[in-house]
Amino acid sequence: MAKFALEVTRLAFSLMQAVSPRLAGEAAFRLFCRTPPAKPKGEKARAAHAAGLARLAGAERFLLPVDGRRAHAYRLNGGARGRRKRYLVTHGWGSGMAYMADLVTMLAESGAEVIALDFPGHGRAGGRFLHMALAVKAIAAAQERFGRFDAVVGHSFGGAALMVSSLAILPGVTPVSAERLVLIGSPSEMQWLFTDFGRMLRLKPAAQAALEDVVQRITGRRLEDFDAGGRAGSIDRPVLVIHAEDDKEVGAAHARRYAASGAHVRLSWANGFGHRRIMSARPVLDEVAAFLAEDTIRKDAEIIPIFELPARRASV
Repeated sequence: MAKFALEVTRLAFSLMQAVSPRLAGEAAFRLFCRTPPAKPKGEKARAAHAAGLARLAGAERFLLPVDGRRAHAYRLNGGARGRRKRYLVTHGWGSGMAYMADLVTMLAESGAEVIALDFPGHGRAGGRFLHMALAVKAIAAAQERFGRFDAVVGHSFGGAALMVSSLAILPGVTPVSAERLVLIGSPSEMQWLFTDFGRMLRLKPAAQAALEDVVQRITGRRLEDFDAGGRAGSIDRPVLVIHAEDDKEVGAAHARRYAASGAHVRLSWANGFGHRRIMSARPVLDEVAAFLAEDTIRKDAEIIPIFELPARRASV
């Protein structure tokens, strides 16, 4: 948010919460859920977006209804071609599958059927609104439409949504079923986001509490219940966590929390790639491919610096 716009927004919330902290909290939640425009800004972003769309041009496309809104899915290697692995890919906040085309096409080159999901408010889904419950319901809609997934791969917010789904945190929403999970630069809990957002708007305690109360009203769960890192120990499937210690958007502490949950979680550092370049970095793609190609679960927890590994690629 630009400095002038932020100051105007802070003034508006200062006045609003003086009158009604509840209304201020509800307005803050709507602002929190407003997604960035899908149209890329800047020459570099436009080039990356156009290149990604070109790589996905041959994919089938589907619209999935989600609570009066819609998600959008690309399908690669679909159709009745015999049993093959099926993967689901989810993106981060303000992103979309066009920016994850390197990962999506790499997975498709392994021969798997790949479902690449644009959440509501992102990519080709349209709209400007998203929250965690909508994302988890979009994942459930994809599973209902395409069937059970052998593995799920998520970046940032998308990885957190996959964990919330896998852990069945949302009541009444069918959890995603997958043998393996890959989390790339993903947060382990949501409280820090709401705290930072409230601090940015200069919300007072009553308005901050009202903001967080909206989460419980919409999802049926308290904000502190969305602690995927704290609950990750209950997942009985192998999980690969890839993170960069220089990630300035999602701190490396989130990756360490996941890794501390048990031997089923493997942590690989992709230092130097930050939060966004990590999605298309060759060593990261190789590590994801190798992990998904494994047939057995490693028995001992490992913390692996990615650049100490030999390059590995899935067979095609």
